[in-house]
Amino acid sequence: MESAVQIALTIIIVAGFIIGSLGNGFIVLTNCIDWTNRRKLSLVDQILTGLALSRIGLLWEILVNWFGSLYYSALLMRGPGLRMIAFAWIITNHFSIWLATILSIFYLLRIANFSSPFFLYLKWRVKKLILMILLGSLVFLFLNLIHINVYINDWMHVYEGNTTWNSRTRDSATFSGPTILTVTMFTLIPFTVALVSFLLLIFSLWKHLNRMQLHSKRPRDSRTKAHINALKTVISFLLLYSTFFLALLIASLSHTLQNKLYLMFGQAIGTVYPSSHSFILILGNSKLRQASL
Repeated sequence: MESAVQIALTIIIVAGFIIGSLGNGFIVLTNCIDWTNRRKLSLVDQILTGLALSRIGLLWEILVNWFGSLYYSALLMRGPGLRMIAFAWIITNHFSIWLATILSIFYLLRIANFSSPFFLYLKWRVKKLILMILLGSLVFLFLNLIHINVYINDWMHVYEGNTTWNSRTRDSATFSGPTILTVTMFTLIPFTVALVSFLLLIFSLWKHLNRMQLHSKRPRDSRTKAHINALKTVISFLLLYSTFFLALLIASLSHTLQNKLYLMFGQAIGTVYPSSHSFILILGNSKLRQASL
């Protein structure tokens, strides 16, 4: 029974890896060709390219970690391999969530219409703001890496001198539980920022529709369409990342319940977010959508 579940989950992860690599690879390739031809790339295309690259890295990390925990668990649980896998996952997941959050902020500042002086100040300096957010997020990345490094050192100390490493996936589950829980806590900040951006976009759309009705104009003007397209992109990110968040929580139960199936299910569900979100981004971007036809 366990073997059948393992095979089914392996198929899901490999399929998610292939689909996600194709979608994210298409975004990177299209923008690279555009940059080669025009020698410049818009801010939103730069964000999308960085986001796609981080997703490709995250998918590779998920795939390597999956097969490593299944077939090379004893090797994976040793110092260098363990540190490399943990750091790779933290870094790729960090840029994946933060760049998606920055994309939400970009849509908010470009499309929303508020008369607040502070909002207008940020709107006029969107490039500097995005750069500051990205640089500021590195503080959380370093703190996360330091915390995980301390945890890995403690983990290695416990198993120091143990010549009979357990090669079963249970060792991976025991280590992964607290690690996943820590990373989940660090991702709550960007997720909250993206949620606030979504709510502000809804409020801006509501104000715009009321203004259109007041002046007896058609509600389906270009600004309304821009609001709706931005909302679709942001809400798809929030829903898919909620799925990823749920996958992390399920995987963290592997430590509490000492059951490797929770870790395996969590990893399989976790591939949905980085693999499917790329296609939503393609459909929501006119240049990428045209290139895909």
